[in-house]
Order: sequence, then C-alpha cells, then structure tokens
Amino acid sequence: MSMIIPLLLVLFFVLIFFTVKALKKNKKGISNLEVAIFVLYLLSFLLFGLGILTHVHQHTEAIDPIDPECYIPFGGKHILTLIVYFIFFNISAGFIWIKGRKLPPLSLVLFLVFLVIGLFINTAILIQITHHNLDSFGIYAENTGTFLFIFTPALSLIIAIGLLFKIVREEKIQAKDKVYKNKFLNYCNSFLASKFSESVWALLLFIPVFILITIVLLLFGQDVNSITKVFTETTTWAFSQKMHPPILDHKGHYLCTVAAKGDPKIVKPIRLGKRHKNIIIVNRQLQIANAFEEMITDISPGLHSFIRKNYDKYGYNLSLKINSKIGSNITYILMKPLEWIFLISLYLLCVNPEKKISKQYHL
Repeated sequence: MSMIIPLLLVLFFVLIFFTVKALKKNKKGISNLEVAIFVLYLLSFLLFGLGILTHVHQHTEAIDPIDPECYIPFGGKHILTLIVYFIFFNISAGFIWIKGRKLPPLSLVLFLVFLVIGLFINTAILIQITHHNLDSFGIYAENTGTFLFIFTPALSLIIAIGLLFKIVREEKIQAKDKVYKNKFLNYCNSFLASKFSESVWALLLFIPVFILITIVLLLFGQDVNSITKVFTETTTWAFSQKMHPPILDHKGHYLCTVAAKGDPKIVKPIRLGKRHKNIIIVNRQLQIANAFEEMITDISPGLHSFIRKNYDKYGYNLSLKINSKIGSNITYILMKPLEWIFLISLYLLCVNPEKKISKQYHL
C-alpha cells in the first residue's frame, strides 16, 4: 500500500502533463490562465479524494474520536446522484470550454442546463463542507482535513460562472450567422436564435432535464429527493439532520492499563478495579497517574482537556504496539520517572494525597 500511493501520484501528474500538452495542441488561443485553472482544478480532485479518505463513516456508525477517520459530508446511497451530476457537469464544462460556439445549439443548451445545475449543487457542497460541528465529540473535537474539500466546489463555481458569462456574451451574436448543412440542425438553430438565446433556453429546460435525470436515477435505486438527502442524511455538517451514535470509548487500552498486563513481579498489581464498566487490573502506578489527572482537572479543566486529547490521540496508538508482556514491563519501567513526578505533585498540592490515590478505580 505504501508503494501504491506514490505510484498513483506519479501517474496522476503524468496524466495532467499529457492532458495539458494535448489541450495546447488542439485548442487554439488557450491562455496561461486557462491552463493554470485547469491544472488547479485537476489537483483539487486529488485533495478532495484525500478529504474523503479521512471522512469515510456514515452517520449510523459509532466512531472512536481519536481515530483519523471522521463522518462523510455526503449521505450513503444518495451519493450516486451527486456523482452523476458531477460527471455531467464536468463533461458539459469541458465541451463548452473546448468547443464553445462551435457546438450544435441543442447540445449547447443541454450542456448549459447541466452547468446551471452544477452551480446550485456546488454551492450546496461548499456550504455543507464549510461548517463541521464536532461539539458532540467533546474535548476530541478537531476539524482536521475539512479544508481539503473546499477547492473542488470553489473552482467549479469559478469555472461555471466564467463559462456562462462567455456564452451569454458571445453566443447570441454568433448563432445568427451559423448555417448547418443538416436541415434539422439549421432549423433548430434558426428557431433558437430567433426566439431566445441559448442561456434562456437552458433556464427554460432546467426543470424538465432535472426531472428526466431524477426519473432515470430512480431506476438505479435513488429517491426522488436524493439530491437533498445526500446532504441532509449526514451528521456534523451544515445541512445534516441526523445524529451519530455515542462516540466509542477509545477501545479501552491505555499505556497505564497496558503496563498492568506485564510480569506481576515487575508491575505489582494490587487489585481489580472498574473503568467505564470494564474490569481492569490496577497497580499503584495506574492509581497515581489517574489521581494526578483528577487533580489537573480540579485545578484547570482546560489544561486537562488539552492533555487528555493529545494523550488519547498518541497514547492509544502507541499502546497497540506495546500490548504484550515484555512491552508492558518496559512501559512500566519507562513510566517510573513520570510516576514519581506525579506523586511529588500530588503531595505538594493535595491535602490528602493517599486518599485521592487509593480511591481510584474502585469496584
């Protein structure tokens, strides 16, 4: 897996290089600004994909808040609707950009319809991903990676608006002078040019085309209102209307409890205790560490939140690697200096330090 990702990145950049080269060859008069926007747009897909990799869970799943993966901003089965419109939007933008006024009138109108639909959808996506409410995660709330989503919808809006302005400004004038060999196309062109501009026809056909696509998507298991459910059937995002299950308890193992699984002659277990309804082995080192944490909570809840958040984030991952007898013995020994610091702090700041220590993890 470690080799696949760099290889995919290399292939991605090679694809960008040859695509830009082909564009410069086939599209006359392409500006450096257009090339720059095109490259940035392709790069935004990569960033968006990375954002999805760190936000993979549906609202029905309970997650561990210290894990790197959070809740996805798009709802379950309805994401197919979003993908379909994403494909139509990009095909339309590509044809309008490359062919422009050379497109047949009916094709141009349909592409404009999907461009307008894309404007609304990308606006909704931008709103959705710019508000990620993790208050329910408590001290573990952290909006890591959400900025990766912003670039694709933002650039999509810029591209769509630019193309629409270009068509509105130029197409009506050009359409009046077009003559097609095909009689049907020539009639359609004359009718469209004489009655309305293509942009007006795109607005008139907006609803019919949207309904037609919705009907087709129904055949693939989508709902009539999947385009709204894809945003609302989520949790922690701007349009979310669902609540996720209670967060998981970090899967249980911490450095101090791991230390208690070592050789009894070294880690010196003294009794059984209860932690979040689970029976654990308790030693004095674990009691002292927890008593110190309790003291920090009493003195400064904010400092405790910072320490706990980072300890959970890094301590849990480390504990998975040392969850063995030998690893636990080593951990216990390495923790000794900290244990002494915690104990000295308790005796300096607590009136009854031993009482605070002994009450930790009572059954």
